[in-house]
Amino acid sequence: MIKISILYPNTPDSRFDMRYYVDTHMPMSIELLSAHPGFKGVTVEHGISGAIPGSEPAYIAMCHFLFDSPEDFMDAFTPHAAALQGDMPNYTTIEPVIQFNEVVISIAG
Repeated sequence: MIKISILYPNTPDSRFDMRYYVDTHMPMSIELLSAHPGFKGVTVEHGISGAIPGSEPAYIAMCHFLFDSPEDFMDAFTPHAAALQGDMPNYTTIEPVIQFNEVVISIAG
């Protein structure tokens, strides 16, 4: 299984509308990408602090998609790339950091 991490760095003078992201962008993303049989799940996280409580988080938001393979993600994403990327100005001015990861341990409590 792979995890595609989409990380939004918490940079000065950047804008990130968490409400729009959670209420509009992510439901659209989930609807489009979850139709692919390789889709396994998604999480969205809102950064609240750095290592020291009360300090600024390194990332204001993070989204993690789980798919069977990188190819499955690309097959799901590519047909909808223009719509999903075109929606980004509605919620952020931040250029996201995107990373593909192999999940080697996953334990849910």
